[in-house]
Amino acid sequence: MPPQVDLVIVFRVSPLKVTSLSKEQVRQNVLKAERQYTALIDTLNRAGLKAVGRSGENQDQLLILVTCPQNVLSRLVHCERYSDFLYGLPMSRLPSVEEDLDAAPLSPADRIRLVHAFICSTPQDGGLGIIPGCKEWDLVESVMALHDHDFNEHWIRLWTRHRIASVQLDKIRDQFGDSVALYFFFLTAYTRALIFPAVLGLVFYFFGTPYSALYSSLLLVWSVVFVEWWALQERILSVRWCTRGSFRVEKRRADYHPGMPWWKKEFRRVASIPIILLFASVLAVILTGIFVFEAFVTRLYKGPGHQIISFTPTILFMALVPKVMASYKSYAKRFTDWENHAHQSSHSNSLAIKVFALSAMNAYLGLALSAFVYVPFGESVMHFVQRYIFSGSRHAAVILERFSINLNDTIKVGSGGGRGEKMVGKVTAHNLFEADRENARQKLNPSRLQEQMFAFIVTNQVVNNFMEIGLPYVLRAIESFRSGKSFRNGKIKKKRVAFDDESVGHGQNQGQAQEKRTKEEREFLEIVRSEVTRPEYNVFEDYGEMVTQFGYIALWSTIWPLAPLMALLNNYIEARSDAFKIATHARRPIPVRTDTIGPWLESLSFLTWLSALTNSALAYLFRPPDHELSTQMDVNGDVGTHLHHHHHGHGRNGLAATKELLGHALLVALLASHGYLLLRTIVRRILELAIWRGSEEAKEAERVNREMKEKYLKQCTSLTGETKPVSVEASAGVRDEWEGFWAVDEGVEEIQKLVKDA
Repeated sequence: MPPQVDLVIVFRVSPLKVTSLSKEQVRQNVLKAERQYTALIDTLNRAGLKAVGRSGENQDQLLILVTCPQNVLSRLVHCERYSDFLYGLPMSRLPSVEEDLDAAPLSPADRIRLVHAFICSTPQDGGLGIIPGCKEWDLVESVMALHDHDFNEHWIRLWTRHRIASVQLDKIRDQFGDSVALYFFFLTAYTRALIFPAVLGLVFYFFGTPYSALYSSLLLVWSVVFVEWWALQERILSVRWCTRGSFRVEKRRADYHPGMPWWKKEFRRVASIPIILLFASVLAVILTGIFVFEAFVTRLYKGPGHQIISFTPTILFMALVPKVMASYKSYAKRFTDWENHAHQSSHSNSLAIKVFALSAMNAYLGLALSAFVYVPFGESVMHFVQRYIFSGSRHAAVILERFSINLNDTIKVGSGGGRGEKMVGKVTAHNLFEADRENARQKLNPSRLQEQMFAFIVTNQVVNNFMEIGLPYVLRAIESFRSGKSFRNGKIKKKRVAFDDESVGHGQNQGQAQEKRTKEEREFLEIVRSEVTRPEYNVFEDYGEMVTQFGYIALWSTIWPLAPLMALLNNYIEARSDAFKIATHARRPIPVRTDTIGPWLESLSFLTWLSALTNSALAYLFRPPDHELSTQMDVNGDVGTHLHHHHHGHGRNGLAATKELLGHALLVALLASHGYLLLRTIVRRILELAIWRGSEEAKEAERVNREMKEKYLKQCTSLTGETKPVSVEASAGVRDEWEGFWAVDEGVEEIQKLVKDA
């Protein structure tokens, strides 16, 4: 059996990755590493923990294995449950005089969480203050936990061969904590909820009318019901898992500066809005430019290399958008740190909202431009592009001629002055861009919306699954091949870092001890080193992926009703791929206590409100005319033909009619948003009565609250002894004066008088 290791502290010897250092600088770095390493080991040992260092993957890395003895762990459990009791968190076993606070069972996730919080919390919160990256411990790279490989293999095997329900989510919570378990519970619930829109979309795709108002309405009802149902499920799970209100006992962040006025905090939060708007504007301009180039310019261009030009928008997107998003995330992280959040949960929520705002724009703006610009105004935009970009082809042809580049081998540019310019114009018009308006109009893609939805729902998700599962395998195989070669070539030279105050004999003793290690210990250390090389798991990315998918379903599946079915099939694989990613490609997540999915619930609510606008507008704009349902095949073609009839037959009146149609669609969307508010209120009330009121969790919450107060009163009574009667000071004279008043009762006599009168 391997030793019981709760945490591994990754310690690097060199503070800076500098290739060229003088001998004196190297010596100073080693001395600093020795002092900090010694202080780290002493701090852990003085706190009652057991810690021992081992060599890492390379010379610049040390691994400090930490385990928590039972007496220290019992003290940590006692302190936490005492704090939970004081701040009103529900507990499985309430404290009393007879029962001890640490009598409840402790899961592996709770053990890791308690030890990690003890090491990484600030001294003000009772921790050791060993925080990676802080000024005092700048050589501490990270603090991580090791996987339970037996559980991981059992988990993956069951989820691969059986249904997801075969592994209880409570067991996942016992291994990885509340945050990861809550994500898998959300993913499972969301996947099951997709069955209804998947069946609905399948029926409407084959038997219903395109852009059906009935389908859009049912889809809106489904999204509202799911979001409100999940809000109640969070409450139920928080009671079941005894985490309701866990934010009240959360440890403070190391970067938090107490004493800052509230108005200053709010000002810092508002100050990030201009930066968000700036990056949103830049991203919108880039995406709009790429959209115009891809939807219009590449369609009009017919010169040399037109097939290669069609890939230019994709290249521009891959070159520009990731850089903008990475830069924005960096600034968002800085602003969130500057906001001085007291707890990590509020810090993560603020950062998630900032990042998802631009991620949603990046995901949905292309569909919005196609739906509300390309389809209604595609012909007008095409003519606009022809007029302004086509005129620039003359200058392009002149430049190409100066470099002796012929645009067409069959056409020769004349050498005479006027004739030459005439021929240049001819080559520009007929060989670079499409000049005829009728031909340009026919180049509009009537099925663009459906193709985009297929790309976002199917193609992108296949690529994401490969990036999560396949690519890490490839990268790890390459890295293993490289490290394997270097390890074989330099195995003799690889040795533990020796500090200046260590003697040669001590190093020889270490070498002898290394040779005496058992095979099990060597295999265990190799597993530890392999897990250290893995990246940290971040549940933020998985939540973002699922919420973005929900947005595609709720906002845009009216365009392609098969989108929910494709999402259902993807999520069947997604749950298993996420489990495989955690168990194989990432470090073990550090357990976190939480009672909610955080800002993602607010994002779901916002997307549901936005879906009321988009679905109503899409159903109103793209509904097929009644007299054309039997003759026209494609819905986008219908709308385009109808608008083209206005443009082509009535000129400016047609464009005005299109604008009027969009104005009516906007009014319909506003009415739908008010209808959404009414629908949400009704659904919330019905679900509250049907699911929460009278449920076992609601009764449990009331019982725990009542029992906690009763036991508190009993403890107070047991400490103070028997209850003494309350003494009331009263004057003897006043008591005698009114004593006769309380001795005479006239009620019976009055009733008898009434009987005689009757």
